[in-house]
Amino acid sequence: MSDGAKMPCSLLLLLVVGQSWFITGQLYEYHYIEQSKSWSAAQKYCRDKYTDLATISNMTDLDRLKESAKNRQESAWIGLHSLNNANPTWHWSLPGLEFNESETNWNKNEPNNVGGNENCGGIRKDLEWLDLSCNEKRYFVCYDEGKTERFIFFHQQRTWSEAQSYCRKKHTDLASGPEQLNDTKLQDQLRDKNDVFIGLFRDTWSWSDGSSFSFRRWNNLADITMREDRCAVMKEDGEWETDNCNENKPFFCYDDKVILVQENLTWEDALYYCRENHRDLVSITDLNDQRWVQERVKNATTEFVWTGLRYTCTLDFWFWVGGEVVTYHNVDSGEKGDHCDMSGAMQRAGKHKWFKINDMQEFNFLCSEW
Repeated sequence: MSDGAKMPCSLLLLLVVGQSWFITGQLYEYHYIEQSKSWSAAQKYCRDKYTDLATISNMTDLDRLKESAKNRQESAWIGLHSLNNANPTWHWSLPGLEFNESETNWNKNEPNNVGGNENCGGIRKDLEWLDLSCNEKRYFVCYDEGKTERFIFFHQQRTWSEAQSYCRKKHTDLASGPEQLNDTKLQDQLRDKNDVFIGLFRDTWSWSDGSSFSFRRWNNLADITMREDRCAVMKEDGEWETDNCNENKPFFCYDDKVILVQENLTWEDALYYCRENHRDLVSITDLNDQRWVQERVKNATTEFVWTGLRYTCTLDFWFWVGGEVVTYHNVDSGEKGDHCDMSGAMQRAGKHKWFKINDMQEFNFLCSEW
């Protein structure tokens, strides 16, 4: 197919079947290293041997990390650190949501950080936002993904971290993001309440690999804004604490299986490139995969990035070329119809939706090692 001729759908399907013996794997894997090193030495080790110190994007990752070191008896470094000259930035608690300053609804006098300790977000009965001390006890509202009743107002007061833990254990997370907070049913619940915790917080922490993931699992929020260089450890129970970065501890690394190729190819040429140099074009089978892949897409040089999603005219359905069934969907709502010669590409910016695009266009693309 080097002459650029169109690939018949039947031939493409044979290529997919030929790949189906591969066992589907995670897009990244964790490694527990028992050697004791400082945080910076651990970072160097992980970058030399794998990809970087462990990045954790959600509770699923946290469980996988705990599973990789079942019998450890001490805390271990992860890839989160804070520099004393860093500026605090706001984040949403719900994984995958990125905070956008242009979509806020702060009261005109907020955030004001009274006492220098207001690092968690709340919502007033007039539906405007304010910053609050994370260690005060407030009512809060949880979000339940996929349920008919998506919002649950909790009638007992908790600190922000206690509220977050409760919501993640019983539901999905604290209510987060403008789309949720603008829901009319939720707003009706909040109109007679005052200063209710929502899934908004700020800190000075960043991931070693530069990822923008906002997931945090602090045991205590009281010390996370200390004005000195600090690094994060995960305790045996999965909760996080801060510690002196020069302490020697075991650590977690991760190995990334997603490769962004910053070369512009048609979808078909990208498919062959991945199969010759890696394993395949990447498949996205759930929300966890989506969150991980979209972090890599942010570094693309084209507006869209090819994935392994393909439409077959012959059988009239969409499929992943790695052989996985399309069960998770993130197609842009404006995309209508199924047409021949179409493949799936992820948007580099915005909400990283999937678009159906003629496969002769040339974009960057994502390969997987699994």
